[in-house]
Amino acid sequence: MGKPTGFLEIERQVSTEVEPLKRIKNFNEFHKPLSRDEQSCQGARCMDCGVPFCQNGKMIQGMVSGCPLNNLIPEWNDLIFHKNYKAALKRLLKTNNFPEFTSRVCPALCEAACTCGLNGNPVTVRENENAIIETAYASNWMQPHPPKHRIDKKIAIIGSGPSGLAAADQLNKRGYQVTVFEREDRLGGLLMYGIPNMKLEKHIIDRRIELMEEEGVVFKTNAGIENKKQVQQLYKEFDRVILACGSKKARDIKAPGRDAKGIYFAVDYLTGITRSLLNSQLEDQTFVETKGKNVLVIGGGDTGNDCVGSAIRLGCKSVIQLEMMPEPPHERLDSNPWPEWPRVKKTDYGQNESIAVFGHDPRLYQTTVKEFIKDDKGNVKQVVIVSLESKQVEGRMQMVPVKGSEKTLDADIVLIAAGFVGCEDYVAKAFDVKLTPRGNVADENYQTNQKQLYVAGDMRRGQSLVVWAIREGREVARAVDEDLMGILIYRISKYTHNH
Repeated sequence: MGKPTGFLEIERQVSTEVEPLKRIKNFNEFHKPLSRDEQSCQGARCMDCGVPFCQNGKMIQGMVSGCPLNNLIPEWNDLIFHKNYKAALKRLLKTNNFPEFTSRVCPALCEAACTCGLNGNPVTVRENENAIIETAYASNWMQPHPPKHRIDKKIAIIGSGPSGLAAADQLNKRGYQVTVFEREDRLGGLLMYGIPNMKLEKHIIDRRIELMEEEGVVFKTNAGIENKKQVQQLYKEFDRVILACGSKKARDIKAPGRDAKGIYFAVDYLTGITRSLLNSQLEDQTFVETKGKNVLVIGGGDTGNDCVGSAIRLGCKSVIQLEMMPEPPHERLDSNPWPEWPRVKKTDYGQNESIAVFGHDPRLYQTTVKEFIKDDKGNVKQVVIVSLESKQVEGRMQMVPVKGSEKTLDADIVLIAAGFVGCEDYVAKAFDVKLTPRGNVADENYQTNQKQLYVAGDMRRGQSLVVWAIREGREVARAVDEDLMGILIYRISKYTHNH
């Protein structure tokens, strides 16, 4: 530990943001990072505590505390304090294949579990991570390192999201011949089309893909696997197949008038914007236009917030975001002690932009849609919303409608961001896999009911975080390696970049 008193002497400092009214004029990332000197000082705030919960990654009261990747956070915090960014990079890549992704889109489980946060402000772990990886790219340290020897075994990975990419990266480093199949026109899966550009600019993904290609990974786009014939061909050509297709079956809203025009799933809305942005800078008008329209977002999570921010950038007339659950407390309750994940109210970038543009937080808590009202052409024009309350129903606490609380809102566009309920049906059918009651692919140590077939990521665990997807990709790679080689020769954590 370089500075034992750093956490007492140095205040937490984070990157600055472009103010909301300026940043909504484009879809660019809007954080301005600290200087390297400033970031090094933030590394000095790490306490090197005896039990670093930041890297724990364990379940506490049903929620994860600390990093699921078990990143060696105190080590690389100390190294950036000493401005030894190259050594910090080696320690970071030891556990995390893609810190350029997690340092942008992860909700920082590590910081929530930081010991400094017990009685003060936690260390800026996520931004320290970003400083390490971006310094590495800027310094030209991120060079391709193809394996010195190839194993005469072929692996097919279906899906190029974070779990598929992590599995591909690990197995390629081990020496396998890896081919990644992606049904979309661009690589990255959720990273490319599920996360808006202002949170993760797409050249960041392309940069990593190019590096992986130089290391020997083969990528195929517009290559969906949709039927049993294609699956059987995969089994003939490849020794093992890994499913990493995500949990893309969107949860729908069942209410009268659901068949109205102008109601879309959030993921389709966000995908359309990003594709148009990349293809034509939005000039082709192939996305759902929300300019001058009243937008209603159903769902209070991150995806719902992304819809709010995107609708504002496209010039919507108004935006409302419905959240079924009660408004969280502004501070931790005694029933939610550190190092549990803090169940407190978070106001994200989209909501802050709504406050700046419209003068209010867009969220309505304990509210859902009761009915969609159409105009004479079948377009949605209004929604009837109803308040909810928590009641015990058949022995379970549920959110139920409050009688007489109905209200009518104008809505020209409705975006459903209510989460996902499992993998898509055609994938499960084509690969003939068993599903869990929640609609995820069933497995035993990542292996499905088909001997050659493995599964990882959201497709296995359900809708989750990018950091969990990366962990699953690493672990499925380890399981496949052990299966094919008979014994586990190397721990998977050791076949990372040899910088």
